[in-house]
Amino acid sequence: MTKGNETKITDELYAYMLAHNPPLDPVQRELVETTYARFPDHAGMVSAEEQAPLLAFLVRLVGARHVVEVGTFTGFSALAMARALPADGTLIACDISEEWTAYGREAWAKAGVADRIDLRIAPALDTLRAMEPEPHIDFAYLDADKGGYIAYWEELVPRMRQGVLIAVDNVLFHGGVTDPEATGSAAAIKEFNDHAAVDARMDTVLLTVADGLTLARKK
Repeated sequence: MTKGNETKITDELYAYMLAHNPPLDPVQRELVETTYARFPDHAGMVSAEEQAPLLAFLVRLVGARHVVEVGTFTGFSALAMARALPADGTLIACDISEEWTAYGREAWAKAGVADRIDLRIAPALDTLRAMEPEPHIDFAYLDADKGGYIAYWEELVPRMRQGVLIAVDNVLFHGGVTDPEATGSAAAIKEFNDHAAVDARMDTVLLTVADGLTLARKK
């Protein structure tokens, strides 16, 4: 058996990785700093810094024009993806908090991409189920309440075009997925990971990016 975990991600190596990725632009950096300042107890919900250029890369890679995000928080990941869309592209951002997403709205306007983002404040399942059932989504990013992951996945997959991607965040859940007695969100993520791994409609890989990131391609 080959082992790929011999390189430990120290603080120095993490900084090196960030230095060799596209940097956050001033609006993205300000939004991250504002999120940590205004919501210190929830700031861990913001996507990791290295995920912003990765999400933008993936949006460009598949030539996405129609993106769906489930779980927007203060809008950092939506901003990264919207910047990667063509001028006529659309990102539907699903969240239930007017307070958190207000900071996203401000950042999106500063970045000049507000016209690409359709923020829908409602339970995400309601938003997804109201969409046309035919395949029309080019890229999806799932980073919301962990107990809802399977339900969100089941609404997204039939609506994805062939050959495009779903990215799912927090699939290692701080290491909790290895706990045989996991409860709560960790248990929900374990169930989701098992569900996604055997979904015959998708080609799926689980990566050790940030807190774990699953990439799934619609067959």
